[in-house]
Amino acid sequence: MKIQSIALPVTAANTLGAGEVWLVGAGPGDVELLTIKALRAIRQAEVVVFDRLVSAEVMALVAVDALRIDVGKRQGCHSLPQPEINALLADLAEAGQRVVRLKGGDPFVFGRGGEEMDYLQQRGIPCQVVPGITAAIGCAAAVGLPLTHRDCAQSLRFITGHARDGEPQLDWPSLATAGQTLVFYMGLSHAGRLCQQLLTHGLAAATPLAIIERGTQPDQRLLTATLATLPVLLARYQPQSPSLLVVGDVVRFCRHPALRVAGDTMMRTVAA
Repeated sequence: MKIQSIALPVTAANTLGAGEVWLVGAGPGDVELLTIKALRAIRQAEVVVFDRLVSAEVMALVAVDALRIDVGKRQGCHSLPQPEINALLADLAEAGQRVVRLKGGDPFVFGRGGEEMDYLQQRGIPCQVVPGITAAIGCAAAVGLPLTHRDCAQSLRFITGHARDGEPQLDWPSLATAGQTLVFYMGLSHAGRLCQQLLTHGLAAATPLAIIERGTQPDQRLLTATLATLPVLLARYQPQSPSLLVVGDVVRFCRHPALRVAGDTMMRTVAA
């Protein structure tokens, strides 16, 4: 793993201190997409509190004598509720530990980093944030899908497909507007209903979409369809989390081999 050979200069500004928490973005999965600052923090940590989207390759960079605490959330199963994670981070820091809260993607993009930072700051606990490549950016790049394009997408919207109590209540009329790209995080379980709402509020049935499954990782898979043919795709290929749903004309520019849906007929263009 080439990343392990990088020389990391150490200064007071980039050293993880005792009794301190760093909220670190681990990126979308590919270990080589870590920032140097994230790598430095991971190596310095005495305790790493990590979620399920952090890849095994990234976790392999954690010091062998560091304590690892898995607080990963899976659909319908939270190993530790968010308020308890907040308290855990505070307790570890107050005990004098050097703590890294390691999150897939970026801590401030649907990663609850803002909630954790606020909790720690209210208790006077030093907290720093190390941004990561968020899933939309990393996964789209991995399959050669531009998220913006001067010809068809002048804006880009990141949307959570999951709220505190399940399916989110969204501003569908503004989302169902041409000339933009929509990226739904954590929306796979509601994908059919999300796309139906876009159709109901006026987005064209022929609007292309993509599901990027396990993006940036060796077993990543790209599925493409339209709003109208998404149910066929879901039934045939049954994508699993973690997956991103990308909706918009930019999907037409994707040249990465995909499993595609044309009309109501499935066409396997290349092995996934």
